[in-house]
Amino acid sequence: MELQTEISQPSKINKNPLLYKLKKNKLTLVGLALLGVIVVLSLLAPILTPYHPTKINITDKFMPPSSIHWFGTDEVGRDILTRILYGARLSLGIGISVILLASAAGILIGTISGYFGKMLDQIIMRIMDMILAFPTLILAMALAASLGPSIQNAMIAIAIVKLPVYVRLARSETLGLREMLYVKSAQTFGIKPWRIIGKHIIPNSVSPVIIQATLDIGDAILMIATLGFLGLGAQPPAPEWGAMISTGWKYLLDYWWYPTFPCLFLFLSSCALNLMGDGIRDILDPKSSK
Repeated sequence: MELQTEISQPSKINKNPLLYKLKKNKLTLVGLALLGVIVVLSLLAPILTPYHPTKINITDKFMPPSSIHWFGTDEVGRDILTRILYGARLSLGIGISVILLASAAGILIGTISGYFGKMLDQIIMRIMDMILAFPTLILAMALAASLGPSIQNAMIAIAIVKLPVYVRLARSETLGLREMLYVKSAQTFGIKPWRIIGKHIIPNSVSPVIIQATLDIGDAILMIATLGFLGLGAQPPAPEWGAMISTGWKYLLDYWWYPTFPCLFLFLSSCALNLMGDGIRDILDPKSSK
């Protein structure tokens, strides 16, 4: 019985290696818990607060934090807590959507570039080099300004500046995968290139892209907030964190709560996503021994 018990214990660990690594990484659990709290609060916003995020009530403007308005009110009497909770939906949703768009497009373009090579590869990679030649935030600001100030255009701008990273990752993986024996065998049997890419190349090249994507979500949320702060993202009265900070910082000295609480939630969300990204990288890294 003792021998069976000793053997059965490691087998439980082997059955769930990802869960085992996740439990060992305390910072990842902290990030996951923190992000989970923010997401749950945003989803339960209609239940947790009786106020509307865009409804104006001038008589209640600039009220300090109290039992009625936990985070105070803004310059037109809107409840700041309500706007933060609804803004979490917008900011987190946009950040995740932008990275999904950039990573999906990057995988497709990168695998095509790496698989077919030659002139097509040279053209694609030179375009990616041109994008990487500019500072990320400056290029995003220029693209958003040229497209026009709106949340959709800000998303497109950020997706474009994030695209080269995923293209290069996917291309790098594809260059190695196309030399594998099962890919060579598929080519020998006359299987079409698009089927090889879809069935063999892309499924085996997504792991580093997933790791990079989890690390980039926090950065994308900060970029969305930055564009909103500059007036190039979400437009009033949308309850977006960057736009709230853009207006609130003007009143910082007299009404400290206005910009402070949106900044706090932006900071916590970014930290949570970065902690989760680091943990996922450690879990999915085949060279990790911890």
